[in-house]
Amino acid sequence: MEKRYYTLNQHFREVFGEKVIKVSLDAGLSCPNRDGTLSTGGCIFCSEKGSGDFAGQRGFSIKEQFDQVRARTLKKWPNAKYLAYFQSFSGTYGSPSYLREIYEEALGQEGVVGLSISTRPDCLPDEILDILEDLNKITYLWIELGVQSVHSKTLEWMNRGHDFDCFKEALFKLRERNIRVCAHVILGLPHEKIEEMLFTAKSLADLPIQGIKLHSLHVLKETRLADSYLKEDFSLLTMEQYIELVADVLEILPGNVIIHRLMGDGPAADVIAPEWTRKKWEVLNGIDGEMMERDSFQGKKFVSGV
Repeated sequence: MEKRYYTLNQHFREVFGEKVIKVSLDAGLSCPNRDGTLSTGGCIFCSEKGSGDFAGQRGFSIKEQFDQVRARTLKKWPNAKYLAYFQSFSGTYGSPSYLREIYEEALGQEGVVGLSISTRPDCLPDEILDILEDLNKITYLWIELGVQSVHSKTLEWMNRGHDFDCFKEALFKLRERNIRVCAHVILGLPHEKIEEMLFTAKSLADLPIQGIKLHSLHVLKETRLADSYLKEDFSLLTMEQYIELVADVLEILPGNVIIHRLMGDGPAADVIAPEWTRKKWEVLNGIDGEMMERDSFQGKKFVSGV
């Protein structure tokens, strides 16, 4: 079925002419929110694996991890190409020499056609930007940049350690170097009204992002969010609410923004709530159905400057 939004899979086929899948890797890095630079607690939602729950095994070499994760995909996609995805923790939070080494090692693996690096907006000093600019000249590159919300009260609640202005500054520095940027957003954060979530989408819609990842808030075991949820028992979105909200967001975003993901999912055994986040394909099919029922499409309500 043809999607009513611009999928990452469609974009890959336009660029590479074939199926490309992401192989998640753990570079053994940390985060300023964990090592004491800003905090030791981490973001409230982040797992002990630094949101890299499906990445290769920490401590293994890049090649070993790549082979490990790639092996899981071969039965379904035996002839695919690969994007090496530095997913765990902050993928630019290391010495320039080490980062260049691991990025180049990943690019050297069989079938790899590019890189995707997930990081924080406050982990992009000029010397790291120089490395990314060099890589962008020789390969296909995405920087996945966490913003989560544009609202200061929410960023403080989740212990992000930076504000929305920090995200915008990093975004513009990356775009000055012609590097693609995918923004990460969490929908369903406690204490945010639907209008506030849509305002986050509208704010990003008017910025020069090339992609976006929408994550449904889910509570994982052994996270600070789990501790808070078990104490406060705050309300979470229902599946129906989430489906409608994602459709609203898609209508707001420009049609040329690539949709990398429409919901977040964690290891099923670690999910405390909501239960429906275990039903990934049911949710995605629900979003497709909602867009069809509305006879809508990505960008239908996009208005620049709002």
